[in-house]
Amino acid sequence: MSIVLALPKGRILKEAGPLLARAGLVPEPEYTDENSRKLRFHTSRPDVDLIRVRSFDVATFVAFGAAEIGICGSDVLMEFDYPEVYAPLDLGIGECRISVAEPKDDAGQTDLSRVSAIRVASKYPNTARRHFARRGIQTEMVELSGAMELAPGLGLSRIIVDLVQTGSTLKANGLVETDVIAQISSKLIVNRVALKTRPDEIGAWIEAFQKALAA
Repeated sequence: MSIVLALPKGRILKEAGPLLARAGLVPEPEYTDENSRKLRFHTSRPDVDLIRVRSFDVATFVAFGAAEIGICGSDVLMEFDYPEVYAPLDLGIGECRISVAEPKDDAGQTDLSRVSAIRVASKYPNTARRHFARRGIQTEMVELSGAMELAPGLGLSRIIVDLVQTGSTLKANGLVETDVIAQISSKLIVNRVALKTRPDEIGAWIEAFQKALAA
């Protein structure tokens, strides 16, 4: 029975390449073809296949047992908080932060200590709610899957919560960071049931990635 490793499309997929190689996994050539519509790939190991999915879906595939192992941003783990997912390793790739941002001209003009409710645009509704709830603020969430930076200028919300790497997209759209909720990096994640039922196999891959990190 093969092991399925779920990987996110985009930047993390590229950053994970050298780590996979050091762990002893070389994907078939089509894996690196961004124009390929194929989503499941063989590797140099006949007992391991890779699947390439949306970053937000990696944790879901692992939580429900469709994949035994995955590489997933800690932002996704924060948002979904699946009890079925165990994250034994920080891989040190995909580093960024999840932040609160608002229009540059209005930044700092709202005293959040005096606000009881606020509208926030984000693809991280649970993370945003928890963040503001800790400050005693209720949130009306506007859930978007992208282009968060447009929300303030078009009146959807004045505040957004989103991933920030360099801040250049915020700056280009007249926004500034006003708070950092958490520093983000990618984790190796495993399905807890798979770890219990196939401890030798899953444990061996955790160890392989540990050695790859140390290499």
